[in-house]
Amino acid sequence: MQTGLLIWLLFINAVGYLVMSEDKKRARKHRDRVPERTLFLLALIGGALGVLIAMYRKRHKTRHMTFRLGIPALLFINALLYGYFLR
Repeated sequence: MQTGLLIWLLFINAVGYLVMSEDKKRARKHRDRVPERTLFLLALIGGALGVLIAMYRKRHKTRHMTFRLGIPALLFINALLYGYFLR
């Protein structure tokens, strides 16, 4: 189970990073955007670290208080859950 969980951790964080990066690219080109709900869902199901890294590396959604508070809170919850299941 631990191997599967680690694979999930890597996969979902990579997806979170890529989706957040794609949303930034779409924003610059004034195209259809990724819904914020989707970004939060990715963070909720384990990809908060990837979303948070993309948020600050791409300077995307950093002015939104919901993202500045919500994503770190979800990262904390993710860390607790991963810590519980990986011990």
